[in-house]
Amino acid sequence: MDELTHLAHRLGAELQRLGAQVTTAESCTGGGIAEAITRIPGSSSWFEAGYVTYSNSQKIAQLGVPAALFATVGAVSREVVEAMALGAGRCSGARFAVAVSGIAGPDGGTPDKPVGTVWLAWADGAQVTTHCYRFAGDRAEVRRRSVEAALHGLLRLVIGENPGEG
Repeated sequence: MDELTHLAHRLGAELQRLGAQVTTAESCTGGGIAEAITRIPGSSSWFEAGYVTYSNSQKIAQLGVPAALFATVGAVSREVVEAMALGAGRCSGARFAVAVSGIAGPDGGTPDKPVGTVWLAWADGAQVTTHCYRFAGDRAEVRRRSVEAALHGLLRLVIGENPGEG
């Protein structure tokens, strides 16, 4: 069993123990977090919904991200992933949510936000924790590491630990 499947399996067991559900709001990972979760047989009992909101307009339309954030802080920011996580939780009704937005490359980086910059947010109801990562590697590696960090954080959140640490 690979690492992503192992993490998703552990996450599912903990969510079942709590009788809770999770939702995902993804940009740069393109549904990779939801895909890893749904590898697990029976995940329909603890996985509520997955939102792939690649464009800013879909982050606004599907998740209720305030449009003004894109002009002030950009899509790859703490504020946007917080709004994505809260919106996914609100729209799906799931207790737990994870959101991701980043620059997977090979293009799109800036001096302030180089390729490999990824923001993640984890929510338990209205409580949100965020973390900014700087992953090295090509596009596939940045995306894989983002999914892994998202799952690690969800697992930590569900068991009562800080999702942005570890």
